[in-house]
Amino acid sequence: MTNFDYDLFVIGAGSGGVRAARMAANNGAKVAVAEEYRVGGTCVIRGCVPKKLFVYASRFGKDFKDAENFGWSIGDVNFDWATLIANKDKEIDRLNGIYIKNLKASDVQILETRAVVRGPNMVYLLNEEIEVTARTILVATGGSPFIPEFPGHEHAITSNEAFHLPALPENMIIVGGGYIAVEFAGIFSGLGVHVTQLYRGPRILRGFDDDLCENLTAEMLRRGIDIQVNTDVKEISNSGSGYRVDLNNGDIIYTDLVMYATGRKPNTANLGLESVGVELNRKGAVVVDEYSQSSIPSIYAVGDVTDRVNLTPVAIREGAAFAETVFNNNPTGVDYDNIATAVFSEPELGTVGLTEAEAREKYNQIDIYKSLFKPMKHTISGRDTKTMMKIIVDAAGNRVVGCHIMGPDAGEMAQILGIAIKMGATKEDFDATVAVHPTASEELVTMREKWQAPVAEAAE
Repeated sequence: MTNFDYDLFVIGAGSGGVRAARMAANNGAKVAVAEEYRVGGTCVIRGCVPKKLFVYASRFGKDFKDAENFGWSIGDVNFDWATLIANKDKEIDRLNGIYIKNLKASDVQILETRAVVRGPNMVYLLNEEIEVTARTILVATGGSPFIPEFPGHEHAITSNEAFHLPALPENMIIVGGGYIAVEFAGIFSGLGVHVTQLYRGPRILRGFDDDLCENLTAEMLRRGIDIQVNTDVKEISNSGSGYRVDLNNGDIIYTDLVMYATGRKPNTANLGLESVGVELNRKGAVVVDEYSQSSIPSIYAVGDVTDRVNLTPVAIREGAAFAETVFNNNPTGVDYDNIATAVFSEPELGTVGLTEAEAREKYNQIDIYKSLFKPMKHTISGRDTKTMMKIIVDAAGNRVVGCHIMGPDAGEMAQILGIAIKMGATKEDFDATVAVHPTASEELVTMREKWQAPVAEAAE
């Protein structure tokens, strides 16, 4: 197609980069992918896949206990961290192999090296110490967790290290209020670790619907997680076999482990992007247009490195749209509205569309439908837990503009709801749907009474 060494050179073999590479190659392009660690990216190697496996592991202890009231006699139950780690690593190795196999099947060349951009059409390969040329360069290097600098910050770990701990601590501190912090708090608590979660803001899960935040906080506290908001770490120091953590409120906590989950940053450092004129924003993300093109016409970027919507399925969609645009002459953008998401907390969250606060800003009037109830399973198990469901409706057209769920399999429900909301379903459409009984999800089609805020709350 060109006189360059490659038609497409992809830096980073994560979900977005792999999808783009394969689609471009299938359209006849000569493609290479450079990856300095392992093929699969954050999600497969050190993110959502191993994390979900940990979530499964953390739920068994509660399930064993719940089984007793259903007539099961459960003997001694023991958990072995090393077994979980070994089996997790085995699965990651399998997935890594599949990604490599699929790239090779598409005739994509895999280069195990760090790559640095040297020009609009030039990439330097560090391991080989050579330069190669490409008509188009795609940056798909993702993001990585970071720890802010403060006295003793070097003693803390991130989610990367949490997947490879040599042993399970008896107690730990997790700093952060986002979904990663919340998920790991549930994981380690479920595995028997006493967890203290610190967040500098007034509530966890900022940006999620208020009812989800409030009800999940109550559930986490009920499960023994010590959540301390408006609190931050001042200093971490060694303390015998563990650490002393001094807080900004004057309190001191002694712990075995400190994990930071306070955000992620785009992986653009030392890639040579700025030197060739690629515009980066204040967070270091590559600034791109609706077709993922950077300020340099021959250089594109997809996934977390652009800091748009940092989710694996979004990166895959962006990679596919890029390949359609550049290698199939079919300009394609990505629709970022109504993306269904899940938080694998305990209980799980599923959400799609606008939060109540966002809907009140966008529409003149909204109707709220919500339900808080004990799941059928726990009427016998005896566990004190709740499921919450909430539907947000634009009153003018009666269209459902948001739906939020807390409870078992909330993420699965959110995926299906995402289709309905994306299609513009109305509350009448929900009401006309026959319920599946007995399920928790039937609440979504049986809620009829609009929720009215208490007088004091409404006045605020």
